[in-house]
Amino acid sequence: MLELVEITPPKKVGIIPCNGEELPEGTLTRFACRKVLDQIKPNNTVTICLPLFINNGKEERGFVENFPTITVDGCDKRCGQKITEKLGGKKPEHSIVITDLLKEHGINAPGSARTLVDMDQQAIDLVAGEIAKKVDEIISKPNDGGK
Repeated sequence: MLELVEITPPKKVGIIPCNGEELPEGTLTRFACRKVLDQIKPNNTVTICLPLFINNGKEERGFVENFPTITVDGCDKRCGQKITEKLGGKKPEHSIVITDLLKEHGINAPGSARTLVDMDQQAIDLVAGEIAKKVDEIISKPNDGGK
């Protein structure tokens, strides 16, 4: 007799990077998030566009309401986290603050908000690794219907 096994699609995690264009850490945030989305965890992650989310983007709002998220903020203002909590109606599963993470590991922030250079790769890799670690924590939890 065949046993039926329920197959569920891989759990998706929304990554919400800040858009702090004026800060080098904001640029670092976007580079690290892209690395996770494109190279490290492409099958388990999607990006949430913060401006669309703020402006009532239906797909962004729907995703945040139904799936776990990780906010990645460049500074301790935590704009991404606060917006997600206010407009998404719940706390992100994880919230990463770049300035805290860099300080904890003794790594300097990039020198420019416009361009990252080769020596900034260590910071990008650190942040991307931390995001990927948090994604793994979320997807390793027992399946709850993709949420």
